[in-house]
Amino acid sequence: MDDTRIDERIEANTQRLVETTLDLLAFDTQNPPGETTAIVEYIHSELTDLELETARVGEDTVPGIVGWFPSHPDPDLVFLGHLDTVPFDPEQWSVDPLGERDGDVIYGRGATDMKGAVAAMLSVANVFTETTGAPPDVGFIFTSDEETGGEATLSEALDTFETQPTACLIGEMTGTTDRPSVAIADKGSIWLTLKSTGDPAHGSRPMLGTNAIDTLYDTVDHLREELREYRFDLHPDVDRILTQSVAHYAPTIGEQAAWELFESPTVNLGTFSGGTAINSVPVSATAQIDIRLTASVTIDPLIQRLRSYIAGTDGVEIVSLETSEGTYERTDAPLVRAVQTAGEDVGGKRLFARSATGGGDAKMLRQQGITTVEFALGTQTAHSVDERTTVTALSQTAKIYSLIPISWTEL
Repeated sequence: MDDTRIDERIEANTQRLVETTLDLLAFDTQNPPGETTAIVEYIHSELTDLELETARVGEDTVPGIVGWFPSHPDPDLVFLGHLDTVPFDPEQWSVDPLGERDGDVIYGRGATDMKGAVAAMLSVANVFTETTGAPPDVGFIFTSDEETGGEATLSEALDTFETQPTACLIGEMTGTTDRPSVAIADKGSIWLTLKSTGDPAHGSRPMLGTNAIDTLYDTVDHLREELREYRFDLHPDVDRILTQSVAHYAPTIGEQAAWELFESPTVNLGTFSGGTAINSVPVSATAQIDIRLTASVTIDPLIQRLRSYIAGTDGVEIVSLETSEGTYERTDAPLVRAVQTAGEDVGGKRLFARSATGGGDAKMLRQQGITTVEFALGTQTAHSVDERTTVTALSQTAKIYSLIPISWTEL
């Protein structure tokens, strides 16, 4: 199957690609509550119409579906998409959050994250079905619980195959048609919950008590300064990824901030609560802190440093501490090169092989030994009001997805 033939089929199916995207957007799959039964039925119908084999996975509340070509019951490469979206307030939108087209722009919750990519994946299945010749060794997994951090459905989907896939492409938006990139790394994290205790007093005589909110906020502020001075010792493979990561992020946040994003921990005070009344010195306060670490960073030394710092702070204790290791692929991994090659063939622009700033399904898959990248074109509007993508981005994504299996097997 040659590249020209694929390009022609995608172009011929552009209208169908747009209609599929609008069909998917019309399903309200906000999570929570995560009602995705109807959209899974739609996906099932699409796949069976294309004569793919399918299997349902997940409980009724988090259904998912797996598809594969009959000639490849244990595909080597799988495309992974999620069908759930973050919630939205329709009163804040200027367009229909369940799908609306205006020329080249398609609006709707999930247009960029990631129903547009799911539509592109279905377009790939359609192209390979309609084009003469044996389809490539690929499969498809669609889940319903990504936005709430679920992994059970994905694990069950992978178990559908007798042999675990060796590679996976996730349809997360990683760039625009003007600035495309492929995400080949994610960050590790330390989620820290701190609690402080103080001594009560009347609000008119604060010097007679110990303000737990003041104590805890000062602790968080000093902790930020402590971590800002911490410098990572990164693996050389990750150093190579950072060069492209900084090049990707610098036009948006500046080069210095882009380096700071990866060379030291980032710290976000996510929640802070305490006190019972304005006229009382608070006796307790709680803070939740999100600390992100670049891939290849060893977490234990940093945790020891955090514990030592908190242990030396009167009235503050660690209530809970959750960690996850960052993961990455080498820049010369065949799947990474295949995405870059296909992307440059279609869009004519170099794709940065960069790190994501968070972590999702890719982390779990890499930990299982599955080479995983994230790629889709869209707009920088994921989770925002008037979320949107473009027909151009959809078409280019579908073309690139169609070329990746060919480029991958040739490397």
